[in-house]
Amino acid sequence: MTFFSRAHRATSVAALALALALAGCSTPSTISTADASSSSAASAPSVATSGTAAELASSIAESTHFDADDLTWDAAKETTISLADGASTAGGNDAAAVALDGDKITISAGGTYRISGKLSDGELVVAAGDEVVRIVLDNATVTSSTGSAVDIQSANEVLLFLADGTTNTLSDAASYADTGTDAANAAVYSLADLTIAGSGKLSVNGNYNDGIVTKDGLVLAAGNVTVKAVDDGIMGKDYTVLLDGSYDVTAGGDGFKASNDSDANRGWLLVAGGKLTVAAGDDGVKAATSLTISDGTVTVSKSNEGLEAAHIAISGGTVNVTSTDDGLNAAGGSSTTTDTAAGEAEAGTQGAPQGAPAGGMGGGGGGGGMDTVGDFTLDISGGEVTINAEGDGLDSNGTASISGGTVVVNGPTNDGNGALDVNGDLTVSGGTIVAAGSSGMAVTPSETSTQSGVQITFDAAVSAGTIVHIADATGAVVATFVTSKQASSIVFSSTTVTAGETYTVLTGGTADVKTGLSTGSTTGATEVMAVVAGEYTSGGGMGGGGMGGPGDRS
Repeated sequence: MTFFSRAHRATSVAALALALALAGCSTPSTISTADASSSSAASAPSVATSGTAAELASSIAESTHFDADDLTWDAAKETTISLADGASTAGGNDAAAVALDGDKITISAGGTYRISGKLSDGELVVAAGDEVVRIVLDNATVTSSTGSAVDIQSANEVLLFLADGTTNTLSDAASYADTGTDAANAAVYSLADLTIAGSGKLSVNGNYNDGIVTKDGLVLAAGNVTVKAVDDGIMGKDYTVLLDGSYDVTAGGDGFKASNDSDANRGWLLVAGGKLTVAAGDDGVKAATSLTISDGTVTVSKSNEGLEAAHIAISGGTVNVTSTDDGLNAAGGSSTTTDTAAGEAEAGTQGAPQGAPAGGMGGGGGGGGMDTVGDFTLDISGGEVTINAEGDGLDSNGTASISGGTVVVNGPTNDGNGALDVNGDLTVSGGTIVAAGSSGMAVTPSETSTQSGVQITFDAAVSAGTIVHIADATGAVVATFVTSKQASSIVFSSTTVTAGETYTVLTGGTADVKTGLSTGSTTGATEVMAVVAGEYTSGGGMGGGGMGGPGDRS
């Protein structure tokens, strides 16, 4: 299977996300043969069978290992494995393929294996060659004192299915007996494509290093999963996809990621549904190539950088990010060229992604100073995005565009960073954006923008909790914003702003929320200044915004 070429990545990822929506991944239907127990029923997405929806749905199977057949089996042919310290047993259809070596359980052939019971110090191993293995966790607990709880050494693909109404726990050792280069290093470790599905609960404790890791593709189709890991929480290599379910990750390193940085068509990450909550010691959600959010809820409550990838696209869903550095960061590796003082470009392509430009200064929305415009993109076309960043709020080492959705940036208080930081053009053609922060590095929409906006620069920074109103010439309030921290600059753009028109900025009065974008009343408010839509002034320093947006310039 291959994913998309770089040239078609953005549109193909959007098509994939649309396919998932049209295929109804959030509404599973029972399609397996069930026994008397409700947990014996497997479920799968209902897939459209005609027209464009079917064509798009087929791209899911083409681009990942996951399709409806993965969740279809005959429950009567399941093999049962009952875990017990020193007394585990296996029975049923493929019992002969289960080796019981003390408390090490090895599955050596394809099939469906229902596992229940508890191992206080054991391990579940899959070594099934090129066959498909389904593991149904049915109130199973596996704890290891020497390595991984689940070690998938070979298979075509493996499904971990969480039986309905069950609670399961997988915990690895704090130190491993085998620490070789290619050895397992996660509580759930796989060398094969891995899918997690089902409506049950799973707790994964990565006491040594990572929580859930696959060295191939990872699809999270459902489940109620909690992961705690010393280092990375959940990691796929070629791709990581969240379709549905609830995933709560606490990680000392990165939270949720796709890691393949050696193949331009791999290392991509997609959230097309479900709920993802991350508290990370390093980056919250990270992809080596492309990171796409089309639906669902992504909350990064703690991170160094919230979302990071060379290409970030948000077309739907709800995204809430808190970071000690950049909130959304379109970057990766070193870039392409550096503008010299004489204005000449020097080659500097080491580590540059495939397709990076040969050099030259950026467009009107950024570029300038010594900043390089690399092959990085940050595109928001829908959804609700809220950022609280101590570093840059929206940061792209290439270009950025906003064409829909609502974006609220609570940016930095120091002048070394900005609420918006784009090396190239920041093109605004739709949606609503309010970006508050320091003024020293303020970036504004570029001349490529078709939607106007206003820039507010205060003589002295306003404090957290300040209510700021923007009113048009008739006195009608266009926007009300309540600062969450000290701010000296606010950039606001929406369809309610008309280029060339004068707007009044007031502070005080009332607002309907404690922080963020709101509605409110100017009764009792104080007029601070008047601003003209489309007149932007660059902030100081490198990567300054520029003379962007339609309308006159100052």
